[in-house]
Amino acid sequence: MPEHSMTRSQRKAEKLERQRQVEQRYHKARQRNVMAQPGPHRFAVVLDNLKAGFNVPKIFRSVQAFGGAEVHLVNIGVFDPAPAKGAFRKVPARFHDSVEQAFDELQERGYQLYAMTSGSSDVLGEVPLAEKSAFVIGHEETGLSFDPKAYPGIKRIGVRLYGQMESLNASVAASVAMYEYVRQHGS
Repeated sequence: MPEHSMTRSQRKAEKLERQRQVEQRYHKARQRNVMAQPGPHRFAVVLDNLKAGFNVPKIFRSVQAFGGAEVHLVNIGVFDPAPAKGAFRKVPARFHDSVEQAFDELQERGYQLYAMTSGSSDVLGEVPLAEKSAFVIGHEETGLSFDPKAYPGIKRIGVRLYGQMESLNASVAASVAMYEYVRQHGS
């Protein structure tokens, strides 16, 4: 039935059904994620409070494509795994309630954390990345949920932009960081 001819209650019921299907796909994919194996590259991505339904599945797809080790999700709810094209089942996911939990785990395992920020003096392509790198990607609108200066172990790094835009989309910035990691560390 065309949406314009539906009643308000029918539209609401259809929206609830779509949400139920998304939640069902998410929980099924999350159960399968337990079997996910890290890729050949030793980088991780930390998603800091991103909008659940917008960039998260796209970033999983890029991590899988670039052979990343894992994705850490900080305070991110249910999202539709369908746009990830199966990557959510293949890339190990770790879920955290706070950035501190994610940072502590990664630093204990020897990762160098890089907060992706616009206006950083250190720029991807000009800075050598650690063998075990973790790229922290902030919320699409509000950026990082923490002040990087409060975490001395985290390096700030950005992407050099030549146009008039001040920043990149979160999934694009994450993909640029992954590409640069693979460029530096090979196959």
